[in-house]
Amino acid sequence: MVFSSLLFVFAFLTPQLLIYFIAKKTKTRNVILLVFSLIFYAWGGPQYLPLLLLEAFVSWYTAREIGRTEIRSMKKRWMALECVVLLLLLIFFKYTGFILTNVQHFTGWPETVPSIILPIGISFYTFQLISYVADVYRGEVEAQQKYWKVLLYCSLFHQCIAGPIVRYQTVADEIEERKITLEDFAQGVRRFAVGLAKKAILANGCGVIADKFAPMTGEALSALPTLSIWLGMFAYMLQIYLDFSAYSDMAIGMGRMVGFHYLENFNYPYSAKSVQDFWRRWHISLSTFFRDYVYIPLGGNRKGAGRTYLNLFIVWFLTGMWHGASWNYILWGLYFFVFLAIERMFLGKALDKVHVIGHIYAFIVAYFGWVLFRFNDFSVLLTAVRGMFSFGAGAELYNQETVSMCLNNLFFLIAAFIAVFPLGKTIRDKMIAAGRKKARHGLLSLVYFTDALIPPVLIVLSVLALIGNSFNPFLYFQF
Repeated sequence: MVFSSLLFVFAFLTPQLLIYFIAKKTKTRNVILLVFSLIFYAWGGPQYLPLLLLEAFVSWYTAREIGRTEIRSMKKRWMALECVVLLLLLIFFKYTGFILTNVQHFTGWPETVPSIILPIGISFYTFQLISYVADVYRGEVEAQQKYWKVLLYCSLFHQCIAGPIVRYQTVADEIEERKITLEDFAQGVRRFAVGLAKKAILANGCGVIADKFAPMTGEALSALPTLSIWLGMFAYMLQIYLDFSAYSDMAIGMGRMVGFHYLENFNYPYSAKSVQDFWRRWHISLSTFFRDYVYIPLGGNRKGAGRTYLNLFIVWFLTGMWHGASWNYILWGLYFFVFLAIERMFLGKALDKVHVIGHIYAFIVAYFGWVLFRFNDFSVLLTAVRGMFSFGAGAELYNQETVSMCLNNLFFLIAAFIAVFPLGKTIRDKMIAAGRKKARHGLLSLVYFTDALIPPVLIVLSVLALIGNSFNPFLYFQF
C-alpha cells in the first residue's frame, strides 16, 4: 500500500483519522496509531513484521541498559551490540545478493546467488533505531522505558517505509503528550494534498516521459535520437525529486494532522548554488544522519586535510550504498564526493562570488548524477552516455516523435519545472508580508482563500489522475 493510491487515501487514512479523533487521550491515540501502523507495514509484507518487532525490541532493550548503567565500557558494549545486530540484519537482507554476485564474478562461487526479498522500509527504520540508541548513549535523550512506544516511534506509517528519517528526540515529547490545533490539522491536510498532487500528477507524468525516452534497456536506448535521451533524463530529474519530496510532504502532512511535527526533508535542492548546498537541501534527514553518526564520529574535519577527505569518501561511499545494492549507486555517491572535495579545495569560494554560475553548475552536476543513478547495468549506462553525446557522429539528433512529445507536454513540463523551485512559496510569503506590513486585508484574505481552496482542488485532480491513470490536466493545453 502506497500513499498515492485510492486504497490508502480512502480505505486506510480516512478511517484512521476518524477513529483517531474519536479517541481523546494521547495513550489511546498512540495505540490506534500503532495498530494502524502495524497493519500498514504488514500489508506490504506480513512475513517481515517480526523483523520490525525484533529490531525495535533490540533497540529498546539496549537503550534501556545504556540508560541504566553508569559504567562507560558497558555503555559502549550495549551500543556496539545495537549496531552489530541491526547492521548485520540490514547487510543480510539488502546486500547479500550484491556481495555474492561480485564474489561469483571473480571466483565462480557460489554457483547460484540466492534471491533475498528486501523487507519494506528496512533502510529507514534501521537508521532511525540506531540514531535513537546513539542519542541515548550520548545523553541527548532519555531511554524510553516502554517497548511499545519505541515500536510506535519506528513503525509510524507516515514515515517508516519512505522517510524522512525521524530522530527520536524530535518526537519524544509528542509521543508522550501532544495537542492538535485546527491550524496544525489544516496545514497537515494542505501539505498532504500538495504531496499527493506532486506524486499522482507531476511525478507520474514525468515518469511516463522518462520511461519512453530514457528506457532501461540498451536496445531501446540505442534506437533513440540524441535529444530524446536528454529529454528523458530531464524528465527523470524532475520525477525523482517530485517523487521523493512528495512522499516526504505526505509524511509531514499526515504527521501534523495527528500532532507530530517532523522536520523538513527537502528544501528545493535544484535551486542550490553549489553541490554542497544541494546536499543541504536534498534528503536532509539522510545527510544529517551521516554527518552526525558517521562523519563527525570519524573525526570530521578536525584531524587534518587528508583525514577529512578520507572521512568524506567513507560517507559518500556509504551514502551511495544506502540507496541501493548496485555499483551504479556507489559510483553516484562517489561522483558527488569528487565535486564536494573540489569545492572544499578551491571551487566553493569562487562559486560564492558568482551565484548565477553556481546555480547552473549545481543543476548540471545533479543532472548527470541522475544519469548514473538511473541505470544499474553499466552497458546500458554507457549506451545512454554515448547516445547523449552523439552530436555530429552520424546519429539522429531528433525525430518527429521527440518534437510531438515536447509540444504535447510543453505546459506539463513547464509546470513540473516550476514545481521544483520555490516560486509559489516565495510569492505566497511576499503576499503575506505585504498584506501584514501595509494592512492590506484584501490581499491576506486572497492568500487565505487560496490556501483553503488548494487542498480540495489538488485532491480532486489527484484522484482523477489515479482513477484515469493517464489523466493530466495540462494535456488540455497542447499545441
